[in-house]
Amino acid sequence: MSFKVPRGTQDILPEQTTRWQKVESILRDLTHVYRYKEIRTPIFEQTELFQRGVGDTTDIVQKEMYTFEDRGGRSLTLRPEGTASSVRAYVEHKMFGYSDQPVKLSYMGPMFRYERQQAGRYRQFVQFGVEAIGSSDPAIDAEVISLAMDIYQTVGLKDLKLVLNSLGDKETREAHRTALIQHFEGSIGEYCSDCQNRLAKNPLRILDCKKDHDHPLMKTAPALTDYLTESSAKYFDQVKKYLDVLGITYVVDPNLVRGLDYYNHTAFEIMSTAEGFGAITTLCGGGRYNGLVEDIGGPDVPGIGFAMSIERLLLALEAEGVELDVEDSLDIYLVAMGDEAKLKSAELISSFRAKGISADMDYVDRKMKAQMKSADRLGAKYVLVIGESELEEMCVNVKEMETGNQEKVPFSELVTYVLEHK
Repeated sequence: MSFKVPRGTQDILPEQTTRWQKVESILRDLTHVYRYKEIRTPIFEQTELFQRGVGDTTDIVQKEMYTFEDRGGRSLTLRPEGTASSVRAYVEHKMFGYSDQPVKLSYMGPMFRYERQQAGRYRQFVQFGVEAIGSSDPAIDAEVISLAMDIYQTVGLKDLKLVLNSLGDKETREAHRTALIQHFEGSIGEYCSDCQNRLAKNPLRILDCKKDHDHPLMKTAPALTDYLTESSAKYFDQVKKYLDVLGITYVVDPNLVRGLDYYNHTAFEIMSTAEGFGAITTLCGGGRYNGLVEDIGGPDVPGIGFAMSIERLLLALEAEGVELDVEDSLDIYLVAMGDEAKLKSAELISSFRAKGISADMDYVDRKMKAQMKSADRLGAKYVLVIGESELEEMCVNVKEMETGNQEKVPFSELVTYVLEHK
């Protein structure tokens, strides 16, 4: 019987993980600069957390969640996104009582959604995200967007488009909801069953429909920006002013609604405009979620955040032909000829590694020529060949592979020599 990875998942092999590690390193460096501290939450949570937090009218809750019942009869769900879990932790651990607000969090890890596999989209995928909870200042909206843009630009992407919208406050949403119902109800029979159900429950979700996005009424649907209250419009203007000050270019799209129910006020997406990237261009999405903390059992505390797929970031790098500066070289390769030489090589390797020098040797008893080829393939900077004469003299020729230069160095001085020439 043969086994394969489950549909919608992937193995990330050693030759690929170096790129992942480089991206992860950039993410950690930038979140440190922006002062977003890492939080690690469980991979599964109570199902109701996502039903309440994400919204029971969303595709995620209705169609994509991996939900199961544990042995105690409790309904649990593999996390489909990171915001609900982060906010749950914020409430549970009373972070709203911290002296310094907003609480700025970052996370990175696997998420799970049962959806059709497409380029860069998997049923198990790795998501990086940030949350800034505890401030209703438009400046923090701009900071969150700035961090997202900074990440993509730091890894080397250039073909980017930031799309911005305001989803307004509760009064805005109610007025817009009434207008949407009036706009769609006469022709709702032409839409998919999901949209028909959404008309009464959450008509804003119709604008996010993947099946009916080309329907003529979609293009003429009432825009949220036309129903913004004075305070919502002022808030949105302030966000745009901060982005202007930061030199961040954006496009306002009144039809941008995002796929989660908790968003209000600022909503944004970052898209790839690279030729050949694919039909789904979104790299990152986020927005403000005032009210979510309260919905999950906490106080009335505002928040904003974003999330991005690492898989799609890597796909965008490929589309633009960007090569990451990945350091994966080997410092030392020891070629051992004979059992005594292997013992000495193992001893030397331990000494090298103790000082942070990467070192390796042959473990399948290949001949010298094969070992030298292996050293070349691994990109070894130096090669040390140890045989009987080297053991007798207690020294070895250190060969620099790039130049071919060799220098005889005593065993006792090898670590110092390599550190000085590394």
